[in-house]
Amino acid sequence: MAAVLLGLLLFAMQSPLVPSRPMADEGPPPPSTSSPTDNGTTSHPNGTLQQLPQIIIIGVRKGGTRALIEMLSLHSTVAAAQNEVHFFDWESHFQKGLPWYLSQMPYAFPDQLTVEKTPAYFTSSKVPKRIHHMNRDIKLLLILRDPTERVLSDYTQVFYNRLQKHKRYQPIESVLVKDGEINLGYKALNRSLYYVHMQNWLQYFPLGSIHVVDGDELIRDPFPEMKKVERFLKLEPQINASNFYFNKTKGFYCLRDHGRERCLHDSKGRAHPHVAPAILQKLYQFFHEPNKKFFELVGRTFNWK
Repeated sequence: MAAVLLGLLLFAMQSPLVPSRPMADEGPPPPSTSSPTDNGTTSHPNGTLQQLPQIIIIGVRKGGTRALIEMLSLHSTVAAAQNEVHFFDWESHFQKGLPWYLSQMPYAFPDQLTVEKTPAYFTSSKVPKRIHHMNRDIKLLLILRDPTERVLSDYTQVFYNRLQKHKRYQPIESVLVKDGEINLGYKALNRSLYYVHMQNWLQYFPLGSIHVVDGDELIRDPFPEMKKVERFLKLEPQINASNFYFNKTKGFYCLRDHGRERCLHDSKGRAHPHVAPAILQKLYQFFHEPNKKFFELVGRTFNWK
C-alpha cells in the first residue's frame, strides 16, 4: 500500500508537457518514447501529441512569415513550430521521410491545429506536389508584400548577414541593374514574380485552399488581416485589437498575450538602403505586368506601386 501511495505522489509531482508556445525560459518537451501511429501522430500519456500540420505558411521570403506565425500563435487552438522546417524543399530533410517531419512539430492537445512556416516553399517548384501528396486538404497561408519592397528587404537581409560575417557585399545598384537594364539574373527578383510561382501551386491546390495575406497591411494594421486569417481557418474568433500595440522605438506592432508583451527580433523592420529614384522606377515598371497577371490569378488586387 505504501508503495502505491508513493507512486501516486511522484506522478502528481511531475510537470505536464508544454503543448504549444513555450515561454522563453522553457526548454522543448522531452523526446517521445512512442512511434508515429498510422494517422500521423505521436502521443504522450498526458494527452499532448505531435501531429502533421493542418496549416502551412508557404511563404514568401521577406513577406512577413515570422510576424504571421507569431500572430497566429495568439490563438489558443493553434500550436506553432518554432523553427523553419524546410522539409519539402531541402532534399537532405525530405529524404528522412514523414516520421522525421512529424518529429519537428510542436506538442499540442488533440483539439489544437498545428502550423509550420517555411518561406522558401512558395518559390520551390517541387514543393506543391509534395505537400499535396501528404495532405490534399491542407490549408495554406501565403503572405506577400509589394514585390519591389520585398526585393529591397531581401537585399537588406543578405547585406546585414554578410556584414556580420565580415564578408564583401555588392552595392544594391550593381545587383539590381546590369548594362542599364533590370538584372534578370538576380534571384531576389525571381522570388517577387508571384504569378509564376502561384501558377505552380494552382496545379495542385484550388484557390480556395490558399489564403493570401496582405503583408503590407499586416505591418500597417495587423488586426483586420488576422481576422481574415481566422475566418479562412474557420477558427473561433479570439484574436483582438488589444493583442497588438505599436512600439514607437521599433517602428512596428508588437504582441500582447495574456499580459505578456513580445516583439519580433531586432533583425525585423530594418531600414532599406537608399536606391536612386530612377532605379526604383525601373523596378516598378518591371513588376507592372507580372503583378497584373498575379491579380488575375487570385481574383483580387493589392495596393502595390
